Amino acid sequence: MMDPVRELKIRAELLHKRLASNDAGALARLRALPELGRADEAALAAAVPGLRRKHCLAVVARECGFSSWERARLALAGEPGAPELGTLLYGGHGGVLHHWFATHVEARAHVEALPEAPRSYLLTYKHHFFVADRAFVASLGLDPDDPDWQAIGWDWAQPADLAARSRLYAKRLASTRGTA
Repeated sequence: MMDPVRELKIRAELLHKRLASNDAGALARLRALPELGRADEAALAAAVPGLRRKHCLAVVARECGFSSWERARLALAGEPGAPELGTLLYGGHGGVLHHWFATHVEARAHVEALPEAPRSYLLTYKHHFFVADRAFVASLGLDPDDPDWQAIGWDWAQPADLAARSRLYAKRLASTRGTA
């Protein structure tokens, strides 16, 4: 299993190489950058010579729902107090209903009021919290029975074990390979 920070660095490196070859798909991904969000194809192509690896790191971080590379790095590395947790745990699952909360305290209280079975998972989307079930976790390409879930206390936002959350981030990123 690859370290999640290393995974994104490799994705940025691949993006950089694809940009150098004028790959249309790679050029379109540049719209993740605020300064190129509304750029047409000609403007995207014109921007390529000035792009550095840091720009590609910013693109892959934004594709994972982080506002910057540094914030992605902090969360993926398991740093305590990371200011963002991204959107990797939610996307493409419209139509699935969850209990959503504005604060971790509310979400945690909801989880604690639920019966132990079936297991609930306290997950994050940017600065929000939601409670999901095993089927949703499996739909993310993650094993709901992975021991790392127990290690984090089934709480992505305030995990008991930051290294375990980092491993789960790596597994989630691995499940998205080839989609970006």
